[in-house]
Amino acid sequence: MGVTVLGISHRTAPIELRERLTFGADEVPAALSTICAAGGAREGVLLSTCNRTELYLVPERETSLDAAWAMLSARLGAPAAAHGYVHHDKDAVAHLFRVTSGMDSMILGEAQIHGQVRRAWEVGRATSGLVLNRLFQTALSVGSRVRTETALGRGAASVSSAAVLLARQIFGNLAGRRAMVLGAGEMAELALECLTGEGVRAAIVANRTYERAEELARRHGAVAVHYDECWRGLAEVDLLICSTAAPRAVVTRERVTPSLARRSGGPLCILDIALPRDVAPDVGSLDNVFLYDLDDLQAVVSANLERRRQELPSAEQVVADETQRYWDWVAGLAAVPVLTGMRTRMDEVRERELEQLLRRLDRLEPGQREAIEHFSRSLMNKFLHEPTVRLRAAAANGRGLGVVDAARYLFALAETPADAGPHDTEEG
Repeated sequence: MGVTVLGISHRTAPIELRERLTFGADEVPAALSTICAAGGAREGVLLSTCNRTELYLVPERETSLDAAWAMLSARLGAPAAAHGYVHHDKDAVAHLFRVTSGMDSMILGEAQIHGQVRRAWEVGRATSGLVLNRLFQTALSVGSRVRTETALGRGAASVSSAAVLLARQIFGNLAGRRAMVLGAGEMAELALECLTGEGVRAAIVANRTYERAEELARRHGAVAVHYDECWRGLAEVDLLICSTAAPRAVVTRERVTPSLARRSGGPLCILDIALPRDVAPDVGSLDNVFLYDLDDLQAVVSANLERRRQELPSAEQVVADETQRYWDWVAGLAAVPVLTGMRTRMDEVRERELEQLLRRLDRLEPGQREAIEHFSRSLMNKFLHEPTVRLRAAAANGRGLGVVDAARYLFALAETPADAGPHDTEEG
């Protein structure tokens, strides 16, 4: 019944490693199925964002994590564990609650992670079961509580707004500037909202699916261009924000260099907020081009986070309370089949002994036989009453899993079907 999370994040790995470990939504089911089929987990959910790739697992055994690390290492082309972390049980639960609340984000308190966690759970439903379904339901609730009960998320910068803040610091003022947004997803739309709010004179949206770019541009008073035509437009913009879902760099020296020759001499600021990165690193070495990626944003916004950091104690209390409540539920879940097994095993012993006794006392009246059977049941219930009460109490105070294992051993209880099934029951 334990829960484990393993992975890498912006706290442990640079962007060039993180981008090699990103998973598209279409890749996630196969990756989770591979781990579960290899005996790595009873349940699994994979969370992959621009700042982290994490596997939440209900492991089969202590060595179950090997299959998960092997898959990540194969994708990275190097030992992934050297750049990663592992949290078990209550620490794993608390970690997900902090992640979902924006407490572990590069931009403290950012709200996009809540939707990303929800989508990860939805994509992973084929390999999530009772334990992880309840965990992710609770995590989404915790994230909502932190945002409504604390000021951690009030005015919190997203990655997109942090990128626009950086652009403002570079240019001094964005009013009257021309900008292009490459991409039409959620991050791109947030960037576009921030740009128009800063008074950008003209905003251009480019996307491989022109209809999506046109729809986004219409909502925000911008202009849509076809993807193949946007490279010529770089000669006329001051700022390019890139946020596509491309698996490799789409902004290359070959595409940027011709437009630089036609520029009037002003700098071109490129903000790459995609992972994998949209912009080839060598683009930043071109004359009068200033390239920034996700890792550069952390330093830009750090000075603006102090007020949000003051809300962390309140947010941590919400996380601690909900972590304990969830873990009490897990412990209680583990106790139920053991309590059932204890009573089943003791009732089998009672019936065998009663049958032997009644064979020796073959001249008993029906009422006498009934009284003896009632006495045997009453005696068994009295013997089991205290262990049952204490096991339930242990499950409620956080010591349940250790006590459950001890009871299983003392009463010689084999693993029951309720323990073993990965997807027998699901929480909505």
